[in-house]
Amino acid sequence: MAGYGQTKKKGPVRTVQISCLQCKAPIFKYRKGGKGALVKCFIERIVEDHTTTVCHCPGCGQEFARETMIRGAPAYKMIGGKVHMK
Repeated sequence: MAGYGQTKKKGPVRTVQISCLQCKAPIFKYRKGGKGALVKCFIERIVEDHTTTVCHCPGCGQEFARETMIRGAPAYKMIGGKVHMK
């Protein structure tokens, strides 16, 4: 079992599609844990990355997240109301 402050090696099995709310362009395919809203994306859990510029939509170019460190792991902190998850 993973120690305190470490994510599990395999990670969650539920994969979600994250797209831009404004232009509907696909952004990520992500292994999400839990059933709540999408607040952060750990970079190691991203399965497919459609972005060309970090944290900016490939379609309309708006910023949808900010780069940060969460519990020692690099992650993207989502800006509310910018992305849609299904």
